[in-house]
Amino acid sequence: MQVSVEKTSELSRKMTVIVPDALLQEKMETRFKKLAREVKVDGFRPGKVPTSMVKKLYGERVKNEVAGDLIQSTYFEALQQQELVPAGHPNITPADKSEGFEYIAEFEIYPEVMLDAVNELEIARPTAIVAETDVDNMIEKLRQQKKTWGTVERASQADDQVTIHFSGLSEGENFTDGKVENYAVQIGGNQMIPGFEDELKGLSVGESKTFNITFPEKYNSEKLAGKEVEFEVEMVKVEESILPELDADFIKAYGVEAGDIEAFRADVKANMERELVQGLKNKLKTAVMDALFEHVKISLPNALIDQEVQSLMKPYAERASKARMKLEDLNLPQDMFENQARRRVALGLILGEIIRKNEIKIDADKVRSVIEDMAKSYEKPEDVVNWYYADNSRLNDVQQMVLEDQAVEWVLDRAKITDQSVGFEDIMDRQQA
Repeated sequence: MQVSVEKTSELSRKMTVIVPDALLQEKMETRFKKLAREVKVDGFRPGKVPTSMVKKLYGERVKNEVAGDLIQSTYFEALQQQELVPAGHPNITPADKSEGFEYIAEFEIYPEVMLDAVNELEIARPTAIVAETDVDNMIEKLRQQKKTWGTVERASQADDQVTIHFSGLSEGENFTDGKVENYAVQIGGNQMIPGFEDELKGLSVGESKTFNITFPEKYNSEKLAGKEVEFEVEMVKVEESILPELDADFIKAYGVEAGDIEAFRADVKANMERELVQGLKNKLKTAVMDALFEHVKISLPNALIDQEVQSLMKPYAERASKARMKLEDLNLPQDMFENQARRRVALGLILGEIIRKNEIKIDADKVRSVIEDMAKSYEKPEDVVNWYYADNSRLNDVQQMVLEDQAVEWVLDRAKITDQSVGFEDIMDRQQA
């Protein structure tokens, strides 16, 4: 077997593989003899069909089958011979030759990853505490989660929940399938397109209003995206929120049986501090990833980017399918996927090189610690721990996360770190985003 490789770009390779004619003929003869024992041809007893007849009837088919087998058996052997590791699947084209067998495999290879820039990285490490005002805000959020709605006899205002009838016209055509009745909207809840909820302020029950509004340019319906439309609304009901009292019953509902406000605040604060530890860790990890992506320069194989784009689009495709739509109907910006895919591919290659070059191994104790931390928020933590260890795929997900964290720790040991004080809300808002 003869193998030659041409470099067509920084990462692209064109590999030509020539298989000796003797090997091709040997493989074909073996296949012809096998066929002669199996095929049925009029005028010949089973197993007695002459090889010459088999060659005449099945020659082209056998050559194609043998060619496919030879590609399978020689492609990886040729890669090993040339010490090449392809990124993604190759594009293989058989050459048209009267004798022997030759094919061309075009593919991209993995880039070389240089880690010299890691020692020059400057990373801001966020620090934060849970202040008493943060606890106050959290308790207020818990009250908001338990709020109820009560009817009021006044005009609607911000934060009210209103019930409306409405219909919409675009270029004279109704696009709301007639009138939508008894639709509940919280003014300021960002449930409707921008500007719609503002138009609902100041309306009393029984009042109607007609207004024009423009749909966002990237709205998920091409018929409405960027279009100015006309809405007609009728106010049916206006309700304001009623927050629960911070009493013993409210406190007991969150698991503090004593119903004591100080015990409740201590419990809330402990949960917040646990979330803050994870939030700080996540923000620091993001800062490391941002620094690596910006400063470790690396050429990216298009094949890996394309694969990652498909992976990122898969949930949207499944969602569209369930809604009996095509993915194109969602009007998703392609660059959103491509930019994210480039980042994920680059960081995957960089972290992979850090792990490989430094022979970083999974720390079983850290894996156990992470699982136990995740289990703390459940009623029966041991059951959660056992659930992870009972399934290799679930355990592997945590192991890969810990391995990635170990690579991040390696970077932090070498980078220049400066502490940056931030607020609790800044950390948690970023984590939720």
